[in-house]
Amino acid sequence: MKKIVFLFALIAVAACARAPQELEGQQAFFAFDSAEISSDARENLQGQALYMKKNPDINITLQGRCDERGSTEYNLALGALRAGNAAHVMIHEGIEPERIKTISYGKENPIYPGTGEKVWALNRNTTTVVRDAE
Repeated sequence: MKKIVFLFALIAVAACARAPQELEGQQAFFAFDSAEISSDARENLQGQALYMKKNPDINITLQGRCDERGSTEYNLALGALRAGNAAHVMIHEGIEPERIKTISYGKENPIYPGTGEKVWALNRNTTTVVRDAE
């Protein structure tokens, strides 16, 4: 019975995903010191995958980012995990792996300037960038 309920919950979440109007600049956010995909991030990434299914000529780069705390090396590794985990969600949704590249900027290339918890939370993300087909 638990498996059936779980399956229906997964179907309900997938049904909630909506393709965004624009893929460029979409962001999925992460908790502090984590590369785990939250339900909100999963829904966002499923929506991005839906957009890509409707636009098969689109290829993307997922940029993994972190807040300014921690060492450069640690944050580069964490950013890579975030981007990789985001890519896995999209691949699981049926996007061909060759359409997705990943890069980690760690804490070295923040999108949001400043410091403090609000800014840190915004900089813990993967950002989607549309790239030319190769």
